[in-house]
Amino acid sequence: MSVQTQLTKGKITLKGSAQIVTEFFMYGINSILFQRGIYPLEDFEVKKKYGLDIWVSNDQQVTKYLKTIMESVEEWLAAGKINKLVLAVNSRETRETLERWQFDVQLVDEAAGTDGPAAAAAAASERPPKSEKTLRMEIQAIFRQIAASVSFLPIIEEKCTFNILVYADSDAEVPTTWTDSDPLHVKNAEQVRLRSFSTDAHRVEAMVAYRRDPDLC
Repeated sequence: MSVQTQLTKGKITLKGSAQIVTEFFMYGINSILFQRGIYPLEDFEVKKKYGLDIWVSNDQQVTKYLKTIMESVEEWLAAGKINKLVLAVNSRETRETLERWQFDVQLVDEAAGTDGPAAAAAAASERPPKSEKTLRMEIQAIFRQIAASVSFLPIIEEKCTFNILVYADSDAEVPTTWTDSDPLHVKNAEQVRLRSFSTDAHRVEAMVAYRRDPDLC
């Protein structure tokens, strides 16, 4: 869905912002899975998004898993009930978390001290709208960092799987198929903060934690 369809009188609505952030999560997770070699090359295809070529999984099981999660994520974002999404890359053999990609989410005006999604929407109406070009450039910068991550992240030499963790408010309606999880932190971790982007309603900040090479300690 294009950014243009989310604009109301020149501004991105809270619901429209939730769609934009959810779409970013979907493409971002796919890009990380490709760049980190979690699945073989033939399991991906290139799609044009944000003015970039982004590798997206064509595996039906992965696609269905992500789509199911993102349906709830979008609903919670629109209600202001989500504050973090995490992609954890885990060793299939040991279950150890090797990398943890974290995306912190805030309502723009909560970050500035305004209370709640309704107040955030009201305050957002007083600010000039964020341009589509600026938003696209901010998102592009994050995807370029994901692509460049191979230059500083350790090579993953073992077979891995991944888990998605969603940090939602206690009153969020959770699907019965979801289960509680521990945070899946990386032991002995190094962290790198990535770029951020914001709509008129949400701000998303990204970082990655990875296992430190013991030979360099």
